[in-house]
Amino acid sequence: MTRTRLAALTLAALIAGPLAAQPRPEAPPAPKDKADDRPTGVEESDYAVATAVEDAQPKRGSVVIGGRTIGYTVTPGTVTIRNDDGDPIASMFYVAYVADRPKGARPRPVTFTFNGGPGSSSMWLHMGSIGPVQVQTPEPTSTAPAPYRIAPNRFSMLDKTDIVFMDAIGTGLSRPIGKAKLKDFAGVDKDIDAYARGIMRYLTIANRWDSPKFLFGESYGTLRGAGLVYALQQRGVQMNGVVLLSSILNYGVRQPGFDQIHITYLPSFAATAWYHNRLPNRPPALEPFLAEVRQWAIGPYANALAKGDALPDAERDVIAKQLSAYTGLSPDYLAKVDLRVDLARFRKELLRDQRRTVGRLDSRFVGIDVDPAGEDPEYDATDTALSGPYIGALNTYLFGTLGYRTKLQYRPNFYAELGGGNWDQGHSGPGGRKMALADTALDLSAAMRQNPYLKVLSLNGYYDMATPFFGAEYDLGHMQLDKSLRGNVTFRYYESGHMVYVKPAVMPLFKRDLDTFYDGATAATPPPATAE
Repeated sequence: MTRTRLAALTLAALIAGPLAAQPRPEAPPAPKDKADDRPTGVEESDYAVATAVEDAQPKRGSVVIGGRTIGYTVTPGTVTIRNDDGDPIASMFYVAYVADRPKGARPRPVTFTFNGGPGSSSMWLHMGSIGPVQVQTPEPTSTAPAPYRIAPNRFSMLDKTDIVFMDAIGTGLSRPIGKAKLKDFAGVDKDIDAYARGIMRYLTIANRWDSPKFLFGESYGTLRGAGLVYALQQRGVQMNGVVLLSSILNYGVRQPGFDQIHITYLPSFAATAWYHNRLPNRPPALEPFLAEVRQWAIGPYANALAKGDALPDAERDVIAKQLSAYTGLSPDYLAKVDLRVDLARFRKELLRDQRRTVGRLDSRFVGIDVDPAGEDPEYDATDTALSGPYIGALNTYLFGTLGYRTKLQYRPNFYAELGGGNWDQGHSGPGGRKMALADTALDLSAAMRQNPYLKVLSLNGYYDMATPFFGAEYDLGHMQLDKSLRGNVTFRYYESGHMVYVKPAVMPLFKRDLDTFYDGATAATPPPATAE
């Protein structure tokens, strides 16, 4: 393959890849971009559309967390987003969990939670992570067909914070309304603005302006969250903390011709090779092995790549040999790809002799291609293993257990209209800085400088090949924070993939780390002012 064609394929994979970080189950046929979201030729009376009338359908529930029974109200509903002129432009769907609290008690924290894509609903976090219910999925194997088990989540964060899961416009049950069209929300800044307006509306109708406030984003939701916290603070909504799960904050370093992406992926390749026992001298533990790989990646490997075509053959051979020791790929193969391993190629090559591929969202999962001699995997084994249980569980729980009434169909995703080239990846950062490809780590940095109370927790899966953990370290490590603020950023890691919570053994650790973060981020909050 020529270097020109490889560069073109790399651009497609690296730019499209992060946009598709959430699993992509089959979606209903994409309607055309019409103001009422109605396909061409279908009469309005025969098609369900959202309205500007806000909806709330509360129901009672309880969950046992840490041996304590917590009663709560769960409310599926909608908030109406309006433009600056007061015209309704979107109906944003949410599911809010609000725990009971004694009369006169301090306001509880509230966390606004969302997935990514862009084009993914909040289904994954809702049915798998910090809410009071969780779909049970065996891992890392394919899940058997229905029925699926939805169980109480004893590791829910409801004992620490109320939780509001919010669907991006066009996904879930969120829709454009009035004269607005879906393309009005299909972009980094458009999406951030919609979420800021939706959150502020919820704070008003739920009387939560005086509550400690948090954002919790996963995948593209981290890029959204990093930009959103700055946007909210610019509008007077002071935040306590941001949780970034499986981060991608900076698209710019992923362009062809830049070597940072190859450095970023190397520790994830090493972790995957370690898991599948493909290393010639496999260390007994994943850490501190990965600490060694990190240092080599930013040292000898980065220096070699920086030399480009001027890299001497002897040095190339040395680097290829060590790269082989860390990735499990042969030195000959690594030399042929010029020491730069494309993600799709790695997923296909690592277990080629076993006629297997490794997953993108979670490289512990293994797939089988019809063509073992092909160049790229035919599908993501993680996606196919998890999509069915999550979609089935969400529909059973929302429309069955909660009995939510609507004529709309829940869209787990809407990639056909919101993914790929339909999404405006440009961004206007702090100070009006224009970027062709967004880097919202700059927004997060500005938010932290302006609000020194703001805390950030970065959660990462070692086997996440969609948003590699070394990339999160790079993005958050290049915010140019003052030394007095660097302690406000905390990193935690798990032997899991993109959705770290699908591994049952991770959940106690996940809960422990979140508890510690929330306790620290709310402890810094001054007591409420009292009226004289």
